[in-house]
Amino acid sequence: MKNFLAGAFVATALLASSAANAHFQLVYTPTVNFEKSEIVPLKLIFWHPFENGHVMDMGTPEAFFAIHKGKKIDLMDSLKPITFKGTGNEAAAYDGAIKLKRNGDYIVVVQPAPYFEGSEDIYIQQITKAYLNKGGIPTGWDEPAGLPTEILPLNKPTNILAGSTFTGRVLSEGKPVAGAEIEVEYMAAEPDMDKNIPQEATTEPAPGGSVVALSDENGYFSFGIPKAGYWGFAALGSGPVKEHEGKELSQDAVIWIKAYDLK
Repeated sequence: MKNFLAGAFVATALLASSAANAHFQLVYTPTVNFEKSEIVPLKLIFWHPFENGHVMDMGTPEAFFAIHKGKKIDLMDSLKPITFKGTGNEAAAYDGAIKLKRNGDYIVVVQPAPYFEGSEDIYIQQITKAYLNKGGIPTGWDEPAGLPTEILPLNKPTNILAGSTFTGRVLSEGKPVAGAEIEVEYMAAEPDMDKNIPQEATTEPAPGGSVVALSDENGYFSFGIPKAGYWGFAALGSGPVKEHEGKELSQDAVIWIKAYDLK
C-alpha cells in the first residue's frame, strides 16, 4: 500500500457537484485520541454537518462494530435510539458506546439501513468508518476492514495536520475503484453530546455546491486539509450493491478523519 507514490498521486481537482447538499453518516465523538481505558460515547447521525442543515431519520443499523488488532467487537447492544434536533428539523438517530481496553487503533464501523431519499427516488446506504486510538500506538489504521466498500486511509486518520494532505484509496469488495466521485465534508457544527443538538457552526460551506475529488485509475485520491476539525469523505455509489427494494441504491463508502493545528 505504500508504493503508490510513483504514479498514483491524484490530481486533486476540486469540482462543483450537482448536489448542493451532501448527506453524511456520522460516527461521532469529540475526542479520538485517548491515554487510559474508558467507555467512549458515540453518536450515529445522518445529517448535513457542513451546512448545519437537514437531519435524516436512521433506521436500525444493519451492523455496528469495531475492529482492534484484527478482532471484531460487536457494538449493536450499545445502541439506544435518540432524537437529534437540527436547526430546521429533528430525526431519529442513535447513541452508542465502545470500551477502549488495550492500546492501539479501533476502527469503528456502522452499516446503516438504506435510507430512502424521496426527492431523488433512490436509496442511500453510507457504510462509515471512524477511528479512535488509545496510547498513541498504531496497530492497524492502514488495514482494510473487509467492508463491501470502504476508503482506506494512507495517512493516520487520528492526527492529520491542518495544511497537510490526506490521501485515501476507494475499494469495492477489496478492489480499487477508478473514477469514483468523492464528496468532501467539513463538520462545521459538531453535535452536543448531552443535548443532542448541533453546537454553533464554526464556518460556512464555500459557494458552488459540494466539494468533490475524483479517484485515479488505481482508486487513489488526495485532498489538502485547510482547517483543523473533522473531515468526511464519501465515495458515492462505490459499493457492489446497486438496488434495494426495486429502486436504485447508492452504496457509499464514508471515512471520517480528525485534523489538528500545530501550536
